[in-house]
Amino acid sequence: MKKSVVLYKKIPDDQRDKLSEHFNVTYFDGITEQNRNDVEKALAEADGLIGASMPIRQDLLNYAPKLKAISTISVGVDQFDIDELNKRNIRLMHTPSVLTDTTADTIFTLVLATARRAVELSMMVRAGKWHKSIGEEYYGVNVHHKTIGILGMGRIGSAVAKRAFAGFDMQVLYVNEFANKDVEQKYQAKKCELDDLLKQSDFVVITLPLTKETEKLINKQKLSLMKPSAILINGARGKIVDQAALTEALQNKTIRAAGLDVFKVEPLPIDSPLMTLDNVVLTPHIGSATYDTRYDMVVTAVDNIIMALKDEKPAYNLFNVQVS
Repeated sequence: MKKSVVLYKKIPDDQRDKLSEHFNVTYFDGITEQNRNDVEKALAEADGLIGASMPIRQDLLNYAPKLKAISTISVGVDQFDIDELNKRNIRLMHTPSVLTDTTADTIFTLVLATARRAVELSMMVRAGKWHKSIGEEYYGVNVHHKTIGILGMGRIGSAVAKRAFAGFDMQVLYVNEFANKDVEQKYQAKKCELDDLLKQSDFVVITLPLTKETEKLINKQKLSLMKPSAILINGARGKIVDQAALTEALQNKTIRAAGLDVFKVEPLPIDSPLMTLDNVVLTPHIGSATYDTRYDMVVTAVDNIIMALKDEKPAYNLFNVQVS
């Protein structure tokens, strides 16, 4: 008899067919107030759960007494109550490696766009305000041969360091719980304390996971340590930065600019003061948003749930691992 899986995100037909070859699949396009009762009924018989972008907390898990495994189509797992999953012996899998390079590309897009004021000047051209060769008031800053400080030196941080060093001859500083000898050898990266990194860096890039320790890690006091010419890039999670403090820093020119792919609340509210600032580039959480990468993420997540429910060890298993 086939096991049952609840799928709560639309995925390509071939991958949905693959799931159906192995399981009885109940599909929902997200979890909403309108379908919540049906989701709860489906969870009552579910052995597995696969999807993304929805919080899976104790209140929902209470409806899933048979649940053995969850496969998220993402690298981040802050939507999940890890402690509760561990108590219930529910496996959690994610999709880290397939989005590494794409996310690093996105981060470097923000580095270049903010440094050269690409979005701001594009809007100037579109508004018909380009009448002559631009003057100093529109100059950007160089990226090459500058210092980049990377918060978090895992897969994505390492990929950013590679682009910075090999592509732009940048000096690489980093903050991480443990030394990353690989990036130190390959890219001459130097591990340092957070305050020292903030004081020295021309570009500060966040690639950390969101945890209790990293929430609002970059606050008003930390922003004040940065150079007035420095640029902050966040390609990780919005809540790692105190968004109100960052807005104030951008308004007051405490720092030069910011490039943000993530926010405290997503989608970013239309009345956010960030919307009014020329010195911030805003993108709608596009870190992994290419056709190739999103497809590969789904393939990995589907394979993860199949292996987990066969009592095999998936490639990206977080079972009984505290995320830090």
